[in-house]
Amino acid sequence: MKPYLSLMSILVSSSAWALQAGDAVPDMALPSTSGASVRLTDYAGKWVVLYFYPRSFTPGCTAQSCSLRDEFGEIQQRGATILGASLDSPERQRNFKAEHHLPFELLSDEGKQLARAFDSLMVGGLAAARKTFIIDPDGRVAYRFDRPRTRDHADEVIARLDALQAATD
Repeated sequence: MKPYLSLMSILVSSSAWALQAGDAVPDMALPSTSGASVRLTDYAGKWVVLYFYPRSFTPGCTAQSCSLRDEFGEIQQRGATILGASLDSPERQRNFKAEHHLPFELLSDEGKQLARAFDSLMVGGLAAARKTFIIDPDGRVAYRFDRPRTRDHADEVIARLDALQAATD
């Protein structure tokens, strides 16, 4: 077998290890834009929308973040909080949050631990892949968006939260 076929097999099969609906989320601390370390377990008992984006201040990442910002109240009304994560430094994350008036925390995953645990690294590992996970109040993945839209991502999230919450009522 040629080496590139082995590498391709690994890349294709890596999604088998990706977190799926029903899987417990990993517990690790990351620096946030508040200056404090944040753990997903800090949000036990709440719905969490965790979105990964490649890089702060890029057009798609800005559109996605601003979409979630604009509907933050609607998402909060559904009992959910939002956390954004990229491989950007804490300082870059703080600047991005401030410039775009984002009302939610951004996490700096410079060590790539969270992105790796959520199978949210681009090939080569130089940036986070654009993925979003809805985490239920029990700390389990309830839904994953592997290709979220950028400009109207909040609409996707709200619709999915509504469906998930209706199914648990």
